[in-house]
Amino acid sequence: MPAYDYLVFDLDGTLSDPAEGFVNSMNHALLAFDYPTRPASELVPHIGPPLEITLAKLTGSEDGPHIQALVDKYRERYGASGYAENTLYPGISEMLERLSQKDGIRLGVCTSKRADFAERILKQFGLYHYFEFVSGGDVGIAKWQQLQRLLADNRISKRALMIGDRHFDLSAAAKNQLPSAGVLWGYGSRTELDEHGPAHLFAHPEEILNII
Repeated sequence: MPAYDYLVFDLDGTLSDPAEGFVNSMNHALLAFDYPTRPASELVPHIGPPLEITLAKLTGSEDGPHIQALVDKYRERYGASGYAENTLYPGISEMLERLSQKDGIRLGVCTSKRADFAERILKQFGLYHYFEFVSGGDVGIAKWQQLQRLLADNRISKRALMIGDRHFDLSAAAKNQLPSAGVLWGYGSRTELDEHGPAHLFAHPEEILNII
């Protein structure tokens, strides 16, 4: 029997690289409210956390309605073109294809990104059919709450492995007493991931196959 019955993947920084669409959409939102645009080097480290957290940090604002308006402006561009600017990490398609052929392994996605955007990205890369579910986030919903709901709804079991590139993914799993794994091709450093005690650290997508 495999050690895990569900493999739950983060999207941004784990399955695909959102950098171009993220940077362009973030600057679209900032410019719309008269904030200075930022170079990619300043914005890319913010990939991963929920949008409202990132926009609050970038603007220094604690005004909830204002932050929501910024999120809406980001999503305006992201929904029109930003999602299509994602690129797939090498080896992801092959890894998912091989996982889909393994008995007793079920696949899902849990992302802070809104579910409809996540589904569009997966479909554009021909990956959507590999996953039983796509759990998307929204303002005020943390990833640990998404996993909590998946458990409560029996969409996953306690033998689910959360796989992601940032500490948010690993800490969300820990809060629900789930094991986690970090990937090193995304936006989190080895140090960031190690601090949260992952059961596995993967340097290449094909290494995920080794655990089953």
